[in-house]
Amino acid sequence: MIDVGVVGFGLGGRAFHAPIIHAVPGLRLAAIVERSGSSAHEIYPDAKIVRDIEELLAIKSISLIAIATPNETHFPFAKRCLEAGRHVVVDKPFTSTLAEARELVQLARKHDRVLTVYQDRRFDGDFRTVQELLAKGSLGKIVRFESVFDRCRPQIRANSWKEKPAPGSGVFFDLGPHLVDQALQLFGPPEHVLADIRIEREGSLTEDAFDLTLRYKNGLRAILMASMLAPDPRPHYRIQGTRGVYVKHTLDPQEALLRGDHPAMGDDWGVELEKDWGTMTLWSDGELTHAKVPTLRGDYRDFYAQVREAIEGHATPPVTPEEALRLMYTLELCVDSSRKRAPLPWAFSA
Repeated sequence: MIDVGVVGFGLGGRAFHAPIIHAVPGLRLAAIVERSGSSAHEIYPDAKIVRDIEELLAIKSISLIAIATPNETHFPFAKRCLEAGRHVVVDKPFTSTLAEARELVQLARKHDRVLTVYQDRRFDGDFRTVQELLAKGSLGKIVRFESVFDRCRPQIRANSWKEKPAPGSGVFFDLGPHLVDQALQLFGPPEHVLADIRIEREGSLTEDAFDLTLRYKNGLRAILMASMLAPDPRPHYRIQGTRGVYVKHTLDPQEALLRGDHPAMGDDWGVELEKDWGTMTLWSDGELTHAKVPTLRGDYRDFYAQVREAIEGHATPPVTPEEALRLMYTLELCVDSSRKRAPLPWAFSA
């Protein structure tokens, strides 16, 4: 049994880490850092509640720590945990800069610790479905890939740290890591990156919209977009191939369940309702065919199960250090492209 500590009990810790850790065999949610209040104890009465990271590190039985705090704190907290000899999961974005990410990777190697990033959207059912469609070649050669995270939040949330100017704040560092990571997983490194990261809402102090284009040598364009001004969201996925198109409107159901404090238990966890399945339209010999595409089952529990296997020496981490660095490089390149208003070549070296 691996004892796990969670740093932070805001939305990230409460909805996306603690319940998943609690549900994975072989892991024990042993302690939670909650700076004030008692909500963590009410939900997890068997976990020890501490008020800061040093109290957590004083619990010697804890070997794995999940960092679920504001983005600018990821680096110092992860560094402290690695220096204390703990394995570490860091919520996305990994860090605020590529330089910080490189330092953490080097530190993990020095101490022979598992270090990984919580890219839970790799374990979405619709993303798994997209992976399968592309692997089968169902759509032919992919020429255009669109992935969108639209939300309807026209008003500024004054009490949210994500809406306050700070390293790693804003919608790009909130949603960009998901979209860019998925594109890199599907298609690998692009040839060029073109980004437009901007403010759309009046009074916003942080960027709240973006359009990213990853250009590939084979002609593929991966278009990644997000906006907080979307009362009628665009499709989550629209994938155009030489044989047809796949369109998926709704998001994986796991986030809504976790936000509603639904336990991540049962064989039906992550199963999407048929009404939310995507559609595939194919053309052949001048005729069109339309069909619903069953969404594969998503399961965020698989992330922490693989972390457990990595700590026990049976698997690689769900997000390898090399993948984490490649993603941070691409995010920084997007920021640079947006600032320069120009496409920039992708030339990462680990």
